[in-house]
Amino acid sequence: MTPLLAAALEIQTFCDERGWRSCIIGGIAVLRWGEARFTRDVDVTLLTGFGKEREFIETLLDANYRGRMTDAADFALKNRVLLLESPQNVPIDIALAGFPFEGLAIDRATQFEFEPGCHLRTCSAEDLIIHKLFAFRPRDLTDVDSIAAKQGGRLDWPYIELHLAPLAEIKEQPEIMARFAKLRAES
Repeated sequence: MTPLLAAALEIQTFCDERGWRSCIIGGIAVLRWGEARFTRDVDVTLLTGFGKEREFIETLLDANYRGRMTDAADFALKNRVLLLESPQNVPIDIALAGFPFEGLAIDRATQFEFEPGCHLRTCSAEDLIIHKLFAFRPRDLTDVDSIAAKQGGRLDWPYIELHLAPLAEIKEQPEIMARFAKLRAES
């Protein structure tokens, strides 16, 4: 098993053993739903809610995971992302989820076998598109294009629009919905 997938399986197991609700997002999920691309880190959404983030952060930092900066806990509390490193030196970014959409994305996540014996729970293709369009970085937009091209008519476009529109409004970035409309029209 590759070190990346081993680290993803390890963090997923860590969360599951504690009854924490989580799923894999980011580049690993793109490997499932889009075109294969290089990724160096594991991206996880972990449902912490609002107000209890410190408990999750401290549990992770007290385990075998190292912060990638000296003030990892403070950074996570401020930015809602905990930057960790696995014992095998694989970067792990844990998004501290609290919004209803994030809980829904975790609930909709399904298992996928990436390699024999490596079953990872990844968000759906639709939820990955929402995450990626909300982030709206060049790499994310390329990922969205590859997911739309590969999944095509299987995507639930009304679901994506329903959950993306309020997020785009909060972010005050109308170009997010413009890009969504273009993707939908092309698919």
